[in-house]
Amino acid sequence: MKDIRPIRGKYYIHSLIAEGEHEHQDFKFAITDAAKIAHSISAFANNDGGRLLVGVKDNGNIAGVRSEEDIYVIEQAASMYCQPPQEVKVTAFRVDNGAVVLRAEIDKATRRPVYSKESDGTWRAYYRVKDENIVAHPVMVKAWKHVAESEEGLVFSLSDTESALLDYLDEWGMTTVEDYMTGAHISRVIAEDVIMKLYAIGIIDFIYTGTEFKIVRAE
Repeated sequence: MKDIRPIRGKYYIHSLIAEGEHEHQDFKFAITDAAKIAHSISAFANNDGGRLLVGVKDNGNIAGVRSEEDIYVIEQAASMYCQPPQEVKVTAFRVDNGAVVLRAEIDKATRRPVYSKESDGTWRAYYRVKDENIVAHPVMVKAWKHVAESEEGLVFSLSDTESALLDYLDEWGMTTVEDYMTGAHISRVIAEDVIMKLYAIGIIDFIYTGTEFKIVRAE
């Protein structure tokens, strides 16, 4: 690794690996595709931040990075494949048998959504759920944009339609956009507008069930 100077961190890196992959940590065996790395950067930035451990296999075994080129690809992903561009702090650690592991830290974005450029040229916003990068729900993206574009805060009184959603969640725990539309007898446009506003001010939240996003009361 001629262009970076690794610091000693065997026990530190092993302690991170022992945590496994989770909402704020992802293992990468190698960095070969800036677009794929941008998915992780977008997902962490749109959540509460996180880190990539590069040179670590999915099972936690340390392979080490093979070239300083990995750093350039990470930087390329953050600057050219993320919109807006994100800052990633990369630190190299020397661990077992001279192997080097990179820790790439991504902060929570100050302005969401953070989009990732796809191989076909389109842009998508991702969100970190457990150990997966999930395409963010469209209403979440709208809410993030609503917050980012609002200069005077988000203050409004609850309408009957909005109160009805909260009453339903209090009784049943969760719902989907489609079920809310049907139950409240409202259009998708109105349903998404209500959900967007309530999510933006922190009254409701989204959870991922493994197959879809559902709406719940915020904790």
